[in-house]
Amino acid sequence: MNEIPERLDRVRERIRAAAFACGRDPGGIALLAVSKTKPAGDVLAAFAAGQHRFGENYLQDALPKIVALDAALTDAAPGPAIEWHFIGRIQGNKCAEISRHFAWVHGLDSLRHAQLLDRHRPDAAAPLQVCLQVNLSGEASKGGVEADALPALATAVAALPRLTLRGLMTMPDPHAGAARQRADFARLRGLRDALNAAGLALDTLSMGMSGDMEAAIAEGATIVRIGTDIFGPRD
Repeated sequence: MNEIPERLDRVRERIRAAAFACGRDPGGIALLAVSKTKPAGDVLAAFAAGQHRFGENYLQDALPKIVALDAALTDAAPGPAIEWHFIGRIQGNKCAEISRHFAWVHGLDSLRHAQLLDRHRPDAAAPLQVCLQVNLSGEASKGGVEADALPALATAVAALPRLTLRGLMTMPDPHAGAARQRADFARLRGLRDALNAAGLALDTLSMGMSGDMEAAIAEGATIVRIGTDIFGPRD
């Protein structure tokens, strides 16, 4: 028996409970189902249960799923399509394919990559929605722009015609305590608010995963990225 619909319901209930606990409207929090390494059948099961946003980390794993599932859904009865989000580390030689096949990119942290994504975005496609990844944990193994370099990068990315800068993304240190993680979420919100005060119009905070979702929602997350709690352990 496929457990994905039941897991989805449990995650949605956690989002609702966390939102009500801090006085927020659950409708303002989008669930991104992280389907990396999972087969197309699992994505279809989640889609059939009403989940339309899916996040992928690895381009070589994602492309076959995107091509197959988009074709299958196009051939089926008319309805909402899958919205694909790229949430992994960006490499320059992958920017063309990322830009062509995804609706959102969450891990942007360099102007060079932004320019490549902009250059390769098809003219007929809607602008690519992007979030800038900010490294607040100080971990060298993680991508992300440093906070003091964020304003200049955000201003430059916002000027690119085929990209729409939507907001910020971060991943706190999973080994840090709950208080430190929540402080990082609060800091990301503050950075977003400062950019808006300087003239930008950012509406997205992509933050929060299975273990820290409630803290992220309390600090203003608008997209939470959930994988294992929906699809089970990864291979």
